[in-house]
Amino acid sequence: MDFHPDEPKTMKIMSPLFVRSRSIPLLLLSLLCSISTTLAHNNEDPTTKTMEDFSGYAIHEPPHSSITNTLPYSLSVDTQSIQNQIDELSTFSDSPAPSVTRILYSEKDVLARRYIKNLMGLSGLSVREDAVGNIFGRWDGDEPELAPVATGSHVDAIPYSGKYDGVVGVLGAIEAINVLKRSGFKPKRSLEVIYFTSEEPTRFGISCLGSRLLAGIETLAEALKTTVDGQNISFFDAARSAGYAKDQTDLTSVFLKKGSYSAFIELHIEQGPILEEEGISIGIVTAIAAPASIKVDFEGSGGHAGAMLMPNRNDAGLAAAELALAVEKHVLESGSIDTVGTVGILELHPGAINSIPSKSHLEIDIRDINEQRRNHVMDRVHQSAVAIAQNRRVKLSEFKVINQDPPALSDKSIIEAAELASKELNLTYKSMISRAYHDSLFMARISPISMIFIPCYKGYSHKPEEYSSIQDIANGVNVLALTLSKLSLD
Repeated sequence: MDFHPDEPKTMKIMSPLFVRSRSIPLLLLSLLCSISTTLAHNNEDPTTKTMEDFSGYAIHEPPHSSITNTLPYSLSVDTQSIQNQIDELSTFSDSPAPSVTRILYSEKDVLARRYIKNLMGLSGLSVREDAVGNIFGRWDGDEPELAPVATGSHVDAIPYSGKYDGVVGVLGAIEAINVLKRSGFKPKRSLEVIYFTSEEPTRFGISCLGSRLLAGIETLAEALKTTVDGQNISFFDAARSAGYAKDQTDLTSVFLKKGSYSAFIELHIEQGPILEEEGISIGIVTAIAAPASIKVDFEGSGGHAGAMLMPNRNDAGLAAAELALAVEKHVLESGSIDTVGTVGILELHPGAINSIPSKSHLEIDIRDINEQRRNHVMDRVHQSAVAIAQNRRVKLSEFKVINQDPPALSDKSIIEAAELASKELNLTYKSMISRAYHDSLFMARISPISMIFIPCYKGYSHKPEEYSSIQDIANGVNVLALTLSKLSLD
């Protein structure tokens, strides 16, 4: 048949010679595919292959190959299971529902640890623990000699708090591994879920205790030898009661070397209202503000509230009040919305309505994503404390910096991986700063880091009303899973 130029291309009928010449590459491709398939199955039991061909389902896991090491696009979160896990974990609490209280090394803390280790085991992760109770669940990759990619958070809870803070980052991390396994993904780098010990400072006054030790902070390891809680129970006695730190006070075994992980990314509720208010699904953290904590003590002469005339007073309470206002003044003078300061504790002695305070105690939190700017505010606060003591004729008996941690900047490659994951999942996202600090702040001393935020109701956190919807949690888990897959293939 002749060809007619005016005929549609899809309707043309080609000559046998033309067909044969155009088909040669297709035949070669078909032959190569056939050879590849034969090679892939050359070690299989013929009976097994026959059963698979008949049923249409693989009855065993296929061998590792470069074909399986592609990014998974079919992701499915088991929302019912993860919600049940969140609800069940919340029952391990020393306060009644809906609040959660789970203090380091308490009975409920130990039960929560067992629960998480069991979930890790059910997900096929190999589980280990260190001397202070950091828990690690690993999924070995095709190249386990490479530095793994890590994710995780904490499960301890301050008194009368909620059931999502930290928990979403641990249960969500385990579910992200399950999501990847269900998709057929095989990691190149191993993936590891970390349950951090004592992110909250409730029992021993030390926040991010587990991740600080992983970061190799020697001063903390030494200080814990003499640290006690409010009931005068030593850190090591408490740890041993939970099954940790057996017959040892040297915690250097907990330390990790820089580069132990190629990347760390933490899933967390925002603990602020921005994502919910703006209707955005995912927050990608570009920086984590770090706090500096200061303790201040003034001493005056006290006296009777009626008999001591105003010109003759040495009022330690007014000195504290003036310094509290000075903190606000110096923070606002920084010129940055990212600088914040809080006087969270202000105590007066003797604490009687008809007695002039003879002593006052303040604890001040100043934080910023810019370390130099934050430290400048701290210097100004110190200068004010000295001047106030002189002007009010009281003694500045203590001005002590308790901690002065550096802020952390997120790694560009992790940010980009999370952004790409959000795009591929058709989820809205925005770059954010974390003004609350997390274990990621200290993991930044070991590896590149970032965080994924999901919305929470009105920004509530550290209270029973804390809540994130299961859909928001599922979105976060999917973004985490896809981000982990990208980072593990890097």
